[in-house]
Amino acid sequence: MNRKELVTAVAEEASLEQRTVDAVLRALQTTLEDAAAKGDKVSLPGFFALSVSARAAREGRNPATGETIHIPAAKTVKLTPGSALKDAANR
Repeated sequence: MNRKELVTAVAEEASLEQRTVDAVLRALQTTLEDAAAKGDKVSLPGFFALSVSARAAREGRNPATGETIHIPAAKTVKLTPGSALKDAANR
C-alpha cells in the first residue's frame, strides 16, 4: 500500500476528506521525525513503538572485492510492532 492508497483507505474508514487525512499524516511524519531527532521514544500501545538506537562502528567487507572497509557508528530508528499489529499479520 502506498501513501495515496493509505490516505484513501483511512479517509473512507474515518469518513474524512482525503486532504484532511493527508495533512494528519504529514503532521504525524513531522512529529515522528522530531522525536527521532531528539532520541525520544514514541509508543502507541498495540500499534507500534519507535525508538532510536546506536550502532557501533565496525569493520566490514566489500562483497565485490573482499576488501576490508570501516563502517562508521550511526544512529538508527527501530520500529517494533505492537501486539494488535502482530495479531493482524497472523490472521
